[in-house]
Amino acid sequence: MDWNHYRFRSLWTLSAPAPVVFHVLGRIEDYPLWWPQVRDVTRLDDTSGIVTIRSLLPYDLTSTVREGRRDPDTGILEVGLSGDIDGWARWTVTRLGADRALAHYEQEVDVRKRLLRLLAVPARPILRANHTLMMRAGERGLAAHLEAV
Repeated sequence: MDWNHYRFRSLWTLSAPAPVVFHVLGRIEDYPLWWPQVRDVTRLDDTSGIVTIRSLLPYDLTSTVREGRRDPDTGILEVGLSGDIDGWARWTVTRLGADRALAHYEQEVDVRKRLLRLLAVPARPILRANHTLMMRAGERGLAAHLEAV
């Protein structure tokens, strides 16, 4: 087992039409407006940027995000990640009715940040819990943001 390899999955049920959810999730530069743990997004060009995240634990993760797939017909938004974490992340947005959507988040990454690699075995459960808390905050933040849109 590679202790620095992670797979995550989250399901968010949102009270907004799927096209609206897809549009909002596709605007990564706006994530800091509604997702507290996404501290900064700096656009490099139309399809890439640098993202800094920090959850409950006292460390930042910075990665370059590059758009991979953006398909409104299938609801898929996919990016490649490189930096403190390398891998990919994907949103799949599906319709749950006229005014509800399911946002399915998947991520598969390898941790590259030195300190986290050194603490891979003892810190793994804490890092997974930290990610879970971050995702819950993101879901709440997006739900509130969508209500205001």
